[in-house]
Amino acid sequence: MLDEFLESNRDAILSRTRARVASRTTPKPTEVELTNGIPVFLDQLGEALRVARSSKEVDHEEIGKSAGRHGLDLLRIGLTIGQVVHDYGDVCQVVTELAVEKQAQISADEFRTLNLCLDDAIADAVAAYAHQREVAIADLATERLGVLAHELRNSLGAAILAFETIRSGRVAVGGSTGSLVGRTLMNLQRLVDRSLADVRLDAGIDHVESISVADLIDEIEVAASMQALARHIHLTTTSVPRMVTIECDRQIIAAAIANLLQNAFKFTAKGGNVSLTVRATTDRICFDIEDECGGLPGGDVEALLRPFEQQGADRSGVGLGLSICVKAAKAHGGEIHIRDIPGKGCVFSIDLPPKSPRAPSANDGG
Repeated sequence: MLDEFLESNRDAILSRTRARVASRTTPKPTEVELTNGIPVFLDQLGEALRVARSSKEVDHEEIGKSAGRHGLDLLRIGLTIGQVVHDYGDVCQVVTELAVEKQAQISADEFRTLNLCLDDAIADAVAAYAHQREVAIADLATERLGVLAHELRNSLGAAILAFETIRSGRVAVGGSTGSLVGRTLMNLQRLVDRSLADVRLDAGIDHVESISVADLIDEIEVAASMQALARHIHLTTTSVPRMVTIECDRQIIAAAIANLLQNAFKFTAKGGNVSLTVRATTDRICFDIEDECGGLPGGDVEALLRPFEQQGADRSGVGLGLSICVKAAKAHGGEIHIRDIPGKGCVFSIDLPPKSPRAPSANDGG
């Protein structure tokens, strides 16, 4: 068995991997990487293989959890994400070479499982790194420009590293690493859209137009459906009569609704449901986004709408999206409401008047 081979040849694998890493010029190796990092990589791969061998199919989720735990441990002791990604590959290369050299009786299926473990481990180590970096910069005193730059750099860096791993031929594009590329690209799009909306809000709304609510929902549904599919979430939207219109800044309101949908996707488990419902009367138009997050934990519900405030296990992003939704609603004479459904989920609502008062722009005189 391959996991037993790793255990019985542990010293040789560590020695050869350290020599390989020490000779690497980019990324430059560190003493903590050689002394503490490489043994953790080897132990993590051995654990992943044992998990895989205990079931008929490779348990990607369990391997991913293991990789995330080990990835965070490595990053906390000072390794960079580049070192994490390259060291996983170096350990696996040494294992393969040593197995061939010793003519070990290891099946092709086990080597295939090793590559799947490598794929999952790299993807989740990169994700753990991005998560840790985002949490580290989520400080109330952080300037918005600095926050955006860090978020963009993290997502772009994760996408580049994952792409380079795919291009090297070590993993297939259809695996976990390929999925990571897709997720980070969607995250980059979300950051850009959110930032554009925030800039326009600060400048003052000066592009109000009468638009069909049905057309607005159709526009939002295209991107939201892709995000829901990537997260294995079921998205449903209600139909709206074409004659229902609203006066608003299309980009800002679309970004606000999209932010609430992204928040719903983030906190809803795989296989769960998210819905976008529109309620229209003569004096109000309300966009309801309902998720299946399980309900809000105890605490101040309104705190969710403050900048940088987050609740829940998934703390990706820095909590600015919801506060931008509040600004967008107020700029159009509306409000954001939150309704908790204990044990099931939450409903976030953007409540707007059909005719939005024009907010003063930065170019307006005193």
